[in-house]
Amino acid sequence: MRALLKQYFGYDEFRPMQKEIIQSTLQKKDSLVIMPTGGGKSLCYQIPALKFEGITLVISPLISLMKDQVDNLKANGINAEYINSSLSQEEIINIKNRIKKNEIKILYIAPERFALEEFKIFLTTIQISLIAIDEAHCISEWGHDFRPEYRNLKPLRTIFPELPIIALTATATEKVRIDILKQLSLRDPKIFISSFDRKNLNLIVLEKKKAMERIIKMLKEYKEESAIIYCFSRKDSENIAEKLRHRGFNALPYHAGLDNETRKKNQDLFIKDKVNIIVATIAFGMGINKPDVRLIIHHTFPKTLEGYYQEIGRAGRDGLLSDCILFYSRGDKRKHEFFIDKIEDEITQNNAKSKLRQVMNYCEDGSCRRRRILKYFGEDFLEDNCGACDSCLKLLEPSGINQKTLIPKESEKQEKYNPELFEKLRILRKQVANQRNVPPFIIFGDVSLREMARCLPSNDEEFLNIKGVGQQKLEDFGDLFLKTIKTYLKEKSIDNNHNLGDSDEEESSETDYHKRLQEIKQKFSNAYEHWKEEDDVRLKVLNSENKTISEIAQILKRQPSAIISRLRKF
Repeated sequence: MRALLKQYFGYDEFRPMQKEIIQSTLQKKDSLVIMPTGGGKSLCYQIPALKFEGITLVISPLISLMKDQVDNLKANGINAEYINSSLSQEEIINIKNRIKKNEIKILYIAPERFALEEFKIFLTTIQISLIAIDEAHCISEWGHDFRPEYRNLKPLRTIFPELPIIALTATATEKVRIDILKQLSLRDPKIFISSFDRKNLNLIVLEKKKAMERIIKMLKEYKEESAIIYCFSRKDSENIAEKLRHRGFNALPYHAGLDNETRKKNQDLFIKDKVNIIVATIAFGMGINKPDVRLIIHHTFPKTLEGYYQEIGRAGRDGLLSDCILFYSRGDKRKHEFFIDKIEDEITQNNAKSKLRQVMNYCEDGSCRRRRILKYFGEDFLEDNCGACDSCLKLLEPSGINQKTLIPKESEKQEKYNPELFEKLRILRKQVANQRNVPPFIIFGDVSLREMARCLPSNDEEFLNIKGVGQQKLEDFGDLFLKTIKTYLKEKSIDNNHNLGDSDEEESSETDYHKRLQEIKQKFSNAYEHWKEEDDVRLKVLNSENKTISEIAQILKRQPSAIISRLRKF
Protein backbone atom coordinates (compact mmCIF):
# COMPACT_ATOMS: atom_id res chain seq x y z
CA MET A 1 0.00 0.00 0.00
CA ARG A 2 2.81 2.38 0.87
CA ALA A 3 4.49 1.66 -2.48
CA LEU A 4 1.26 2.55 -4.31
CA LEU A 5 0.90 5.70 -2.21
CA LYS A 6 4.36 6.89 -3.25
CA GLN A 7 4.20 5.73 -6.86
CA TYR A 8 0.86 7.35 -7.70
CA PHE A 9 0.34 10.10 -5.14
CA GLY A 10 3.89 11.04 -4.14
CA TYR A 11 3.53 10.59 -0.35
CA ASP A 12 5.63 8.43 1.95
CA GLU A 13 3.18 8.07 4.85
CA PHE A 14 -0.56 7.71 5.28
CA ARG A 15 -2.56 10.27 7.22
CA PRO A 16 -4.32 9.24 10.45
CA MET A 17 -6.85 6.43 9.93
CA GLN A 18 -6.28 6.06 6.17
CA LYS A 19 -4.31 2.82 6.50
CA GLU A 20 -6.92 1.18 8.76
CA ILE A 21 -9.78 2.19 6.43
CA ILE A 22 -7.92 0.89 3.37
CA GLN A 23 -7.15 -2.43 5.08
CA SER A 24 -10.80 -2.85 6.05
CA THR A 25 -11.91 -2.08 2.48
CA LEU A 26 -9.39 -4.54 1.01
CA GLN A 27 -10.96 -7.18 3.28
CA LYS A 28 -14.23 -6.35 1.44
CA LYS A 29 -15.99 -4.98 4.53
CA ASP A 30 -18.59 -2.21 4.44
CA SER A 31 -17.58 1.01 6.19
CA LEU A 32 -18.73 4.50 7.04
CA VAL A 33 -15.95 7.09 7.07
CA ILE A 34 -16.42 10.43 8.83
CA MET A 35 -13.34 12.49 8.04
CA PRO A 36 -13.00 16.29 7.80
CA THR A 37 -12.41 18.05 4.51
CA GLY A 38 -8.75 17.84 3.61
CA GLY A 39 -8.31 14.71 5.75
CA GLY A 40 -7.71 12.46 2.75
CA LYS A 41 -11.03 10.63 2.26
CA SER A 42 -10.47 10.02 -1.46
CA LEU A 43 -7.35 7.92 -0.89
CA CYS A 44 -9.42 5.55 1.26
CA TYR A 45 -11.08 4.19 -1.89
CA GLN A 46 -8.49 5.14 -4.53
CA ILE A 47 -5.73 2.93 -3.11
CA PRO A 48 -8.06 -0.13 -2.85
CA ALA A 49 -9.20 0.61 -6.42
CA LEU A 50 -5.61 0.15 -7.58
CA LYS A 51 -5.33 -3.14 -5.68
CA PHE A 52 -8.67 -4.64 -6.75
CA GLU A 53 -8.95 -6.45 -10.06
CA GLY A 54 -12.18 -4.84 -11.30
CA ILE A 55 -13.49 -1.29 -11.46
CA THR A 56 -14.38 0.98 -8.53
CA LEU A 57 -17.60 3.02 -8.81
CA VAL A 58 -17.59 6.40 -7.07
CA ILE A 59 -20.92 8.17 -6.58
CA SER A 60 -20.33 11.93 -6.40
CA PRO A 61 -22.95 14.72 -6.32
CA LEU A 62 -21.48 17.42 -8.53
CA ILE A 63 -20.08 17.43 -12.06
CA SER A 64 -17.25 19.89 -11.32
CA LEU A 65 -16.05 17.76 -8.40
CA MET A 66 -15.97 14.67 -10.60
CA LYS A 67 -13.96 16.43 -13.28
CA ASP A 68 -11.37 17.73 -10.81
CA GLN A 69 -10.91 14.32 -9.22
CA VAL A 70 -10.65 12.54 -12.57
CA ASP A 71 -8.14 15.14 -13.86
CA ASN A 72 -6.15 14.66 -10.67
CA LEU A 73 -6.11 10.87 -11.00
CA LYS A 74 -5.07 11.08 -14.65
CA ALA A 75 -2.24 13.45 -13.75
CA ASN A 76 -1.09 10.79 -11.27
CA GLY A 77 -1.12 8.09 -13.96
CA ILE A 78 -4.39 6.39 -12.95
CA ASN A 79 -7.00 5.48 -15.57
CA ALA A 80 -10.19 7.21 -14.42
CA GLU A 81 -13.28 8.61 -16.12
CA TYR A 82 -16.71 10.00 -15.27
CA ILE A 83 -20.16 9.59 -16.75
CA ASN A 84 -22.64 12.44 -16.27
CA SER A 85 -24.94 14.78 -18.17
CA SER A 86 -22.04 16.93 -19.42
CA LEU A 87 -21.00 14.15 -21.84
CA SER A 88 -22.50 13.33 -25.24
CA GLN A 89 -24.03 9.92 -25.87
CA GLU A 90 -21.07 9.09 -28.12
CA GLU A 91 -18.59 9.91 -25.33
CA ILE A 92 -20.54 7.76 -22.85
CA ILE A 93 -20.58 4.81 -25.26
CA ASN A 94 -16.82 5.15 -25.75
CA ILE A 95 -16.23 5.10 -21.97
CA LYS A 96 -18.49 2.05 -21.56
CA ASN A 97 -16.49 0.20 -24.22
CA ARG A 98 -13.24 1.03 -22.44
CA ILE A 99 -14.72 -0.25 -19.18
CA LYS A 100 -15.60 -3.56 -20.83
CA LYS A 101 -11.98 -3.84 -22.00
CA ASN A 102 -10.78 -3.28 -18.39
CA GLU A 103 -9.05 -0.04 -19.38
CA ILE A 104 -10.56 2.02 -16.55
CA LYS A 105 -9.93 1.53 -12.82
CA ILE A 106 -12.15 4.25 -11.30
CA LEU A 107 -15.47 5.53 -12.66
CA TYR A 108 -17.25 8.57 -11.16
CA ILE A 109 -21.02 8.77 -11.61
CA ALA A 110 -23.86 10.99 -10.36
CA PRO A 111 -26.61 9.49 -8.18
CA GLU A 112 -29.21 10.41 -10.83
CA ARG A 113 -27.65 7.80 -13.12
CA PHE A 114 -29.09 5.04 -10.90
CA ALA A 115 -32.61 6.13 -11.81
CA LEU A 116 -31.92 4.85 -15.35
CA GLU A 117 -32.77 1.15 -15.77
CA GLU A 118 -30.49 0.85 -18.79
CA PHE A 119 -27.51 2.02 -16.75
CA LYS A 120 -28.24 -0.40 -13.89
CA ILE A 121 -28.34 -3.24 -16.40
CA PHE A 122 -24.98 -2.11 -17.82
CA LEU A 123 -23.42 -2.24 -14.33
CA THR A 124 -24.45 -5.87 -13.93
CA THR A 125 -22.42 -6.75 -17.06
CA ILE A 126 -19.06 -5.46 -15.81
CA GLN A 127 -16.67 -6.49 -13.04
CA ILE A 128 -17.16 -4.11 -10.13
CA SER A 129 -14.95 -4.54 -7.05
CA LEU A 130 -15.95 -1.60 -4.83
CA ILE A 131 -18.64 1.07 -4.51
CA ALA A 132 -17.69 4.37 -2.85
CA ILE A 133 -20.40 6.90 -1.95
CA ASP A 134 -18.97 10.38 -1.45
CA GLU A 135 -20.84 13.13 0.45
CA ALA A 136 -22.93 10.32 1.99
CA HIS A 137 -24.75 12.72 4.34
CA CYS A 138 -26.83 13.77 1.30
CA ILE A 139 -28.88 10.58 1.66
CA SER A 140 -30.19 11.58 5.09
CA GLU A 141 -33.15 13.90 5.49
CA TRP A 142 -31.69 14.78 8.91
CA GLY A 143 -28.51 16.08 7.28
CA HIS A 144 -27.94 19.72 6.36
CA ASP A 145 -27.82 19.01 2.63
CA PHE A 146 -30.41 16.30 1.88
CA ARG A 147 -30.64 15.44 -1.81
CA PRO A 148 -33.60 13.30 -2.91
CA GLU A 149 -31.62 11.86 -5.85
CA TYR A 150 -29.35 10.11 -3.33
CA ARG A 151 -32.31 7.88 -2.47
CA ASN A 152 -31.71 6.26 -5.89
CA LEU A 153 -28.81 4.50 -4.17
CA LYS A 154 -31.00 2.51 -1.76
CA PRO A 155 -31.27 -0.55 -4.09
CA LEU A 156 -27.46 -0.83 -4.38
CA ARG A 157 -27.25 -3.50 -1.70
CA THR A 158 -29.94 -5.58 -3.44
CA ILE A 159 -28.32 -5.27 -6.88
CA PHE A 160 -24.79 -5.94 -5.56
CA PRO A 161 -25.24 -8.03 -2.38
CA GLU A 162 -21.59 -9.15 -2.17
CA LEU A 163 -19.77 -5.92 -3.04
CA PRO A 164 -18.13 -3.83 -0.30
CA ILE A 165 -19.60 -0.33 0.06
CA ILE A 166 -17.66 2.56 1.59
CA ALA A 167 -19.69 5.68 2.49
CA LEU A 168 -17.74 8.89 3.14
CA THR A 169 -18.61 12.33 4.47
CA ALA A 170 -17.00 15.25 6.28
CA THR A 171 -20.00 16.12 8.44
CA ALA A 172 -22.49 13.83 10.15
CA THR A 173 -24.05 14.05 13.58
CA GLU A 174 -24.89 10.77 15.33
CA LYS A 175 -28.46 10.93 14.05
CA VAL A 176 -27.25 11.36 10.46
CA ARG A 177 -24.71 8.52 10.82
CA ILE A 178 -27.45 6.12 11.90
CA ASP A 179 -29.62 7.23 8.98
CA ILE A 180 -26.79 6.72 6.45
CA LEU A 181 -26.26 3.14 7.69
CA LYS A 182 -29.99 2.45 7.46
CA GLN A 183 -30.59 4.04 4.03
CA LEU A 184 -27.63 2.25 2.40
CA SER A 185 -28.26 -1.07 4.22
CA LEU A 186 -24.57 -1.32 5.08
CA ARG A 187 -23.70 -4.84 6.20
CA ASP A 188 -21.99 -5.16 9.60
CA PRO A 189 -20.16 -1.89 8.84
CA LYS A 190 -17.04 -0.63 10.49
CA ILE A 191 -17.41 3.04 11.45
CA PHE A 192 -14.33 5.25 11.28
CA ILE A 193 -14.64 8.68 12.86
CA SER A 194 -11.58 10.86 12.46
CA SER A 195 -11.05 14.00 14.54
CA PHE A 196 -13.13 16.96 13.35
CA ASP A 197 -10.38 19.29 14.51
CA ARG A 198 -8.91 21.21 11.56
CA LYS A 199 -5.84 22.55 13.36
CA ASN A 200 -4.75 24.70 10.43
CA LEU A 201 -7.96 26.77 10.46
CA ASN A 202 -8.30 29.90 12.58
CA LEU A 203 -11.94 30.40 13.65
CA ILE A 204 -12.86 34.07 14.14
CA VAL A 205 -16.30 35.53 14.96
CA LEU A 206 -16.63 39.32 14.66
CA GLU A 207 -19.45 41.72 15.38
CA LYS A 208 -20.98 42.81 12.08
CA LYS A 209 -19.97 46.47 12.01
CA LYS A 210 -18.48 48.16 8.94
CA ALA A 211 -18.23 44.70 7.45
CA MET A 212 -17.42 45.85 3.92
CA GLU A 213 -14.52 48.05 5.03
CA ARG A 214 -13.07 45.23 7.07
CA ILE A 215 -13.53 42.68 4.28
CA ILE A 216 -11.57 44.95 1.92
CA LYS A 217 -8.82 45.30 4.54
CA MET A 218 -8.59 41.51 4.93
CA LEU A 219 -8.52 40.88 1.20
CA LYS A 220 -5.59 43.29 0.85
CA GLU A 221 -3.70 41.09 3.31
CA TYR A 222 -4.46 38.12 1.05
CA LYS A 223 -3.48 39.74 -2.22
CA GLU A 224 -3.79 37.31 -5.16
CA GLU A 225 -4.59 34.39 -2.84
CA SER A 226 -7.88 32.49 -3.13
CA ALA A 227 -10.81 33.59 -0.97
CA ILE A 228 -14.51 32.72 -0.74
CA ILE A 229 -17.06 35.15 0.70
CA TYR A 230 -20.37 33.48 1.65
CA CYS A 231 -23.47 35.68 1.50
CA PHE A 232 -27.10 35.24 2.48
CA SER A 233 -28.75 36.04 -0.85
CA ARG A 234 -28.17 36.28 -4.57
CA LYS A 235 -28.53 40.07 -4.33
CA ASP A 236 -25.84 40.27 -1.62
CA SER A 237 -23.55 38.10 -3.75
CA GLU A 238 -23.94 40.39 -6.79
CA ASN A 239 -23.61 43.64 -4.79
CA ILE A 240 -20.51 42.64 -2.82
CA ALA A 241 -18.76 41.25 -5.91
CA GLU A 242 -19.47 44.49 -7.77
CA LYS A 243 -18.19 46.66 -4.88
CA LEU A 244 -15.00 44.61 -4.72
CA ARG A 245 -14.42 44.93 -8.47
CA HIS A 246 -14.81 48.72 -8.15
CA ARG A 247 -12.08 48.62 -5.51
CA GLY A 248 -9.75 46.77 -7.90
CA PHE A 249 -10.29 43.21 -6.68
CA ASN A 250 -10.69 40.26 -9.03
CA ALA A 251 -14.09 39.05 -7.77
CA LEU A 252 -17.07 37.26 -9.33
CA PRO A 253 -20.49 36.21 -7.97
CA TYR A 254 -21.81 32.65 -7.80
CA HIS A 255 -25.43 31.75 -7.01
CA ALA A 256 -28.32 29.61 -8.25
CA GLY A 257 -29.91 32.58 -10.05
CA LEU A 258 -27.13 32.74 -12.64
CA ASP A 259 -27.59 30.72 -15.81
CA ASN A 260 -25.68 27.44 -15.93
CA GLU A 261 -23.10 28.72 -18.40
CA THR A 262 -22.22 31.81 -16.32
CA ARG A 263 -22.11 29.83 -13.10
CA LYS A 264 -19.86 27.20 -14.64
CA LYS A 265 -17.61 29.87 -16.18
CA ASN A 266 -17.21 31.78 -12.88
CA GLN A 267 -16.40 28.62 -10.95
CA ASP A 268 -13.94 27.52 -13.63
CA LEU A 269 -12.12 30.89 -13.52
CA PHE A 270 -11.80 30.56 -9.74
CA ILE A 271 -10.63 26.95 -9.83
CA LYS A 272 -8.01 27.82 -12.46
CA ASP A 273 -6.67 30.82 -10.50
CA LYS A 274 -7.84 33.32 -13.12
CA VAL A 275 -10.11 34.92 -10.51
CA ASN A 276 -9.08 34.78 -6.87
CA ILE A 277 -12.30 35.85 -5.08
CA ILE A 278 -15.72 34.23 -5.33
CA VAL A 279 -18.69 35.89 -3.63
CA ALA A 280 -21.26 33.15 -3.26
CA THR A 281 -24.40 31.82 -1.70
CA ILE A 282 -24.34 28.32 -0.21
CA ALA A 283 -24.91 27.04 -3.76
CA PHE A 284 -21.12 27.20 -3.98
CA GLY A 285 -19.38 24.59 -1.88
CA MET A 286 -19.41 20.85 -2.27
CA GLY A 287 -18.10 20.93 -5.83
CA ILE A 288 -14.91 22.72 -4.84
CA ASN A 289 -11.83 20.56 -4.68
CA LYS A 290 -9.43 23.53 -4.64
CA PRO A 291 -6.81 22.96 -1.91
CA ASP A 292 -5.34 26.47 -1.60
CA VAL A 293 -8.26 28.64 -0.45
CA ARG A 294 -6.63 30.77 2.27
CA LEU A 295 -9.58 32.87 3.46
CA ILE A 296 -13.27 32.10 4.08
CA ILE A 297 -15.54 34.98 5.06
CA HIS A 298 -19.17 34.57 6.14
CA HIS A 299 -20.82 37.93 5.49
CA THR A 300 -23.97 36.49 7.13
CA PHE A 301 -23.87 33.66 9.65
CA PRO A 302 -25.06 30.27 8.27
CA LYS A 303 -28.28 28.57 9.37
CA THR A 304 -26.65 25.34 10.64
CA LEU A 305 -23.35 24.38 12.24
CA GLU A 306 -23.05 21.50 9.76
CA GLY A 307 -23.29 24.00 6.90
CA TYR A 308 -20.76 26.28 8.60
CA TYR A 309 -18.32 23.40 9.08
CA GLN A 310 -18.73 22.32 5.44
CA GLU A 311 -18.15 25.86 4.19
CA ILE A 312 -15.07 26.61 6.30
CA GLY A 313 -13.88 23.17 5.17
CA ARG A 314 -13.15 24.77 1.78
CA ALA A 315 -10.21 26.58 3.40
CA GLY A 316 -6.74 25.08 3.71
CA ARG A 317 -7.49 21.65 2.31
CA ASP A 318 -3.75 21.30 1.73
CA GLY A 319 -3.08 21.60 5.47
CA LEU A 320 -1.57 25.09 5.30
CA LEU A 321 -2.76 27.81 7.67
CA SER A 322 -5.96 29.62 6.65
CA ASP A 323 -8.43 32.07 8.23
CA CYS A 324 -12.20 31.65 8.64
CA ILE A 325 -13.99 34.90 9.51
CA LEU A 326 -17.68 35.01 10.47
CA PHE A 327 -19.52 38.35 10.82
CA TYR A 328 -22.32 38.03 13.37
CA SER A 329 -25.39 40.18 14.00
CA ARG A 330 -28.64 39.23 15.73
CA GLY A 331 -30.39 41.25 13.03
CA ASP A 332 -29.43 38.59 10.47
CA LYS A 333 -31.44 36.06 12.48
CA ARG A 334 -34.65 37.50 10.99
CA LYS A 335 -33.43 36.72 7.46
CA HIS A 336 -33.20 33.01 8.29
CA GLU A 337 -36.45 33.00 10.29
CA PHE A 338 -38.37 34.45 7.32
CA PHE A 339 -37.67 31.28 5.31
CA ILE A 340 -37.93 28.88 8.25
CA ASP A 341 -41.46 30.18 8.98
CA LYS A 342 -42.48 29.16 5.46
CA ILE A 343 -41.68 25.48 6.13
CA GLU A 344 -45.04 23.72 6.34
CA ASP A 345 -43.99 20.52 8.11
CA GLU A 346 -43.91 21.30 11.85
CA ILE A 347 -41.18 18.76 12.72
CA THR A 348 -38.90 20.03 9.93
CA GLN A 349 -39.55 23.64 10.95
CA ASN A 350 -38.74 22.97 14.61
CA ASN A 351 -35.57 21.14 13.56
CA ALA A 352 -34.50 24.16 11.49
CA LYS A 353 -35.17 26.53 14.41
CA SER A 354 -33.14 24.33 16.74
CA LYS A 355 -30.19 24.30 14.35
CA LEU A 356 -30.36 28.09 13.99
CA ARG A 357 -30.26 28.50 17.80
CA GLN A 358 -27.16 26.31 17.94
CA VAL A 359 -25.39 28.58 15.44
CA MET A 360 -26.34 31.64 17.48
CA ASN A 361 -25.10 30.00 20.69
CA TYR A 362 -21.81 29.27 18.92
CA CYS A 363 -21.46 32.93 17.90
CA GLU A 364 -22.53 34.47 21.22
CA ASP A 365 -20.72 32.15 23.61
CA GLY A 366 -17.38 33.61 24.68
CA SER A 367 -15.71 30.21 25.12
CA CYS A 368 -13.31 28.50 22.70
CA ARG A 369 -14.90 28.25 19.23
CA ARG A 370 -12.99 25.07 18.45
CA ARG A 371 -14.18 23.32 21.61
CA ARG A 372 -17.77 24.38 20.91
CA ILE A 373 -17.97 23.13 17.33
CA LEU A 374 -16.12 19.89 18.11
CA LYS A 375 -18.56 19.25 20.95
CA TYR A 376 -21.43 19.62 18.48
CA PHE A 377 -19.99 16.73 16.48
CA GLY A 378 -19.48 14.64 19.61
CA GLU A 379 -15.76 15.25 20.09
CA ASP A 380 -14.06 16.59 23.22
CA PHE A 381 -11.32 19.20 22.92
CA LEU A 382 -9.12 18.74 25.98
CA GLU A 383 -6.64 21.62 25.64
CA ASP A 384 -7.14 24.75 27.74
CA ASN A 385 -6.48 27.11 24.83
CA CYS A 386 -6.66 26.30 21.11
CA GLY A 387 -4.57 29.37 20.21
CA ALA A 388 -6.47 29.70 16.94
CA CYS A 389 -9.86 31.29 17.63
CA ASP A 390 -10.88 34.81 18.62
CA SER A 391 -11.96 33.71 22.11
CA CYS A 392 -8.61 32.10 22.88
CA LEU A 393 -6.55 34.83 21.22
CA LYS A 394 -8.62 37.55 22.93
CA LEU A 395 -8.76 39.62 19.78
CA LEU A 396 -9.14 43.35 20.25
CA GLU A 397 -11.47 45.18 17.84
CA PRO A 398 -10.92 46.53 15.29
CA SER A 399 -7.13 46.56 14.86
CA GLY A 400 -6.73 43.17 16.53
CA ILE A 401 -8.17 41.36 13.53
CA ASN A 402 -5.24 42.46 11.40
CA GLN A 403 -2.59 41.88 13.99
CA LYS A 404 -3.46 38.54 15.48
CA THR A 405 -5.84 36.80 13.11
CA LEU A 406 -3.33 37.18 10.34
CA ILE A 407 -0.38 36.02 12.46
CA PRO A 408 -0.44 32.67 10.58
CA LYS A 409 -0.21 34.60 7.32
CA GLU A 410 2.97 36.31 8.47
CA SER A 411 4.19 33.02 9.91
CA GLU A 412 3.87 31.23 6.61
CA LYS A 413 5.97 33.91 4.93
CA GLN A 414 8.68 33.14 7.45
CA GLU A 415 8.72 29.39 6.76
CA LYS A 416 11.95 27.89 5.45
CA TYR A 417 11.44 28.27 1.71
CA ASN A 418 12.51 30.81 -0.88
CA PRO A 419 9.42 32.96 -1.65
CA GLU A 420 10.95 34.34 -4.87
CA LEU A 421 11.61 30.85 -6.24
CA PHE A 422 8.16 29.74 -5.04
CA GLU A 423 6.57 32.51 -7.14
CA LYS A 424 8.56 31.44 -10.21
CA LEU A 425 7.38 27.85 -9.70
CA ARG A 426 3.79 29.09 -9.32
CA ILE A 427 4.04 30.92 -12.66
CA LEU A 428 5.41 27.78 -14.32
CA ARG A 429 2.64 25.68 -12.73
CA LYS A 430 -0.01 28.02 -14.11
CA GLN A 431 1.50 27.90 -17.61
CA VAL A 432 1.54 24.10 -17.60
CA ALA A 433 -2.03 24.00 -16.21
CA ASN A 434 -3.26 26.37 -18.96
CA GLN A 435 -1.67 24.17 -21.63
CA ARG A 436 -3.45 21.13 -20.20
CA ASN A 437 -6.68 23.04 -19.45
CA VAL A 438 -6.72 21.91 -15.82
CA PRO A 439 -6.58 23.79 -12.51
CA PRO A 440 -3.01 24.58 -11.33
CA PHE A 441 -3.38 22.41 -8.21
CA ILE A 442 -3.78 19.37 -10.47
CA ILE A 443 -0.15 19.88 -11.54
CA PHE A 444 1.24 20.45 -8.02
CA GLY A 445 -0.17 21.82 -4.78
CA ASP A 446 1.36 24.72 -2.84
CA VAL A 447 2.82 22.22 -0.36
CA SER A 448 4.87 20.62 -3.14
CA LEU A 449 6.06 23.96 -4.55
CA ARG A 450 7.11 25.20 -1.12
CA GLU A 451 9.12 22.06 -0.56
CA MET A 452 10.78 22.48 -3.96
CA ALA A 453 11.67 26.07 -3.00
CA ARG A 454 13.15 24.80 0.26
CA CYS A 455 14.91 21.56 -0.71
CA LEU A 456 16.12 22.74 -4.16
CA PRO A 457 16.08 19.32 -5.88
CA SER A 458 18.71 18.97 -8.62
CA ASN A 459 17.94 15.55 -10.14
CA ASP A 460 15.11 13.03 -10.65
CA GLU A 461 15.80 11.17 -7.43
CA GLU A 462 15.67 14.33 -5.30
CA PHE A 463 12.58 15.58 -7.17
CA LEU A 464 10.82 12.29 -6.45
CA ASN A 465 11.39 12.89 -2.72
CA ILE A 466 9.20 16.02 -2.82
CA LYS A 467 5.74 15.54 -1.27
CA GLY A 468 3.11 15.08 -3.96
CA VAL A 469 5.58 13.97 -6.65
CA GLY A 470 4.81 10.46 -7.88
CA GLN A 471 6.29 8.57 -10.84
CA GLN A 472 3.89 10.03 -13.41
CA LYS A 473 4.42 13.64 -12.31
CA LEU A 474 8.18 13.10 -12.33
CA GLU A 475 7.96 11.92 -15.94
CA ASP A 476 5.54 14.66 -17.03
CA PHE A 477 6.88 17.70 -15.19
CA GLY A 478 10.26 16.82 -13.64
CA ASP A 479 12.47 18.29 -16.36
CA LEU A 480 10.50 21.56 -16.52
CA PHE A 481 10.53 22.26 -12.80
CA LEU A 482 14.12 21.09 -12.26
CA LYS A 483 15.26 23.38 -15.08
CA THR A 484 13.46 26.36 -13.52
CA ILE A 485 15.08 25.68 -10.13
CA LYS A 486 18.51 25.23 -11.72
CA THR A 487 18.20 28.45 -13.76
CA TYR A 488 17.09 30.43 -10.71
CA LEU A 489 19.97 29.13 -8.58
CA LYS A 490 22.45 29.95 -11.33
CA GLU A 491 21.12 33.51 -11.62
CA LYS A 492 21.38 33.97 -7.86
CA SER A 493 24.68 32.05 -7.54
CA ILE A 494 23.15 29.75 -4.89
CA ASP A 495 24.43 26.27 -4.09
CA ASN A 496 21.80 23.49 -4.27
CA ASN A 497 23.15 22.01 -1.06
CA HIS A 498 22.11 25.09 0.93
CA ASN A 499 18.49 25.06 2.10
CA LEU A 500 17.02 28.55 1.99
CA GLY A 501 15.06 30.41 4.64
CA ASP A 502 15.18 31.14 8.35
CA SER A 503 15.05 28.52 11.07
CA ASP A 504 15.33 28.97 14.82
CA GLU A 505 16.14 25.31 15.33
CA GLU A 506 18.45 24.20 12.54
CA GLU A 507 22.21 24.58 12.78
CA SER A 508 24.86 24.39 10.11
CA SER A 509 28.64 24.53 10.18
CA GLU A 510 28.88 25.99 6.69
CA THR A 511 30.57 29.36 6.30
CA ASP A 512 27.61 31.03 4.57
CA TYR A 513 25.35 30.06 7.49
CA HIS A 514 27.67 31.70 10.04
CA LYS A 515 27.96 34.77 7.87
CA ARG A 516 24.19 35.04 7.66
CA LEU A 517 23.88 34.45 11.40
CA GLN A 518 26.18 37.38 12.14
CA GLU A 519 24.12 39.62 9.87
CA ILE A 520 20.94 38.65 11.72
CA LYS A 521 22.62 39.15 15.11
CA GLN A 522 23.59 42.69 14.15
CA LYS A 523 19.93 43.50 13.59
CA PHE A 524 18.42 41.33 16.38
CA SER A 525 20.99 40.80 19.14
CA ASN A 526 18.88 38.14 20.95
CA ALA A 527 18.26 36.10 17.79
CA TYR A 528 18.60 32.33 18.35
CA GLU A 529 19.04 32.83 22.11
CA HIS A 530 17.21 30.45 24.46
CA TRP A 531 13.79 31.75 25.59
CA LYS A 532 13.79 32.30 29.36
CA GLU A 533 10.71 32.46 31.57
CA GLU A 534 11.01 36.22 31.94
CA ASP A 535 11.20 36.54 28.13
CA ASP A 536 7.91 34.67 27.80
CA VAL A 537 6.25 36.83 30.45
CA ARG A 538 7.37 39.99 28.67
CA LEU A 539 6.19 38.63 25.31
CA LYS A 540 2.71 37.90 26.70
CA VAL A 541 2.46 41.39 28.21
CA LEU A 542 3.46 43.07 24.93
CA ASN A 543 1.01 40.88 23.04
CA SER A 544 -1.83 41.75 25.44
CA GLU A 545 -1.02 45.44 24.85
CA ASN A 546 -1.77 44.84 21.17
CA LYS A 547 1.76 45.64 19.98
CA THR A 548 2.49 44.68 16.37
CA ILE A 549 4.87 41.85 15.50
CA SER A 550 7.45 44.38 14.29
CA GLU A 551 7.23 46.40 17.51
CA ILE A 552 7.63 43.29 19.69
CA ALA A 553 10.59 42.17 17.56
CA GLN A 554 12.36 45.49 18.10
CA ILE A 555 11.67 45.53 21.86
CA LEU A 556 12.76 41.92 22.46
CA LYS A 557 15.56 42.15 19.85
CA ARG A 558 14.45 38.92 18.17
CA GLN A 559 13.42 38.05 14.62
CA PRO A 560 9.72 38.49 13.70
CA SER A 561 9.60 34.81 12.71
CA ALA A 562 10.73 33.83 16.22
CA ILE A 563 8.08 36.11 17.80
CA ILE A 564 5.35 34.59 15.62
CA SER A 565 6.51 31.05 16.35
CA ARG A 566 6.47 31.71 20.10
CA LEU A 567 3.00 33.32 19.98
CA ARG A 568 1.63 30.37 18.05
CA LYS A 569 3.02 28.02 20.68
CA PHE A 570 1.00 29.84 23.35
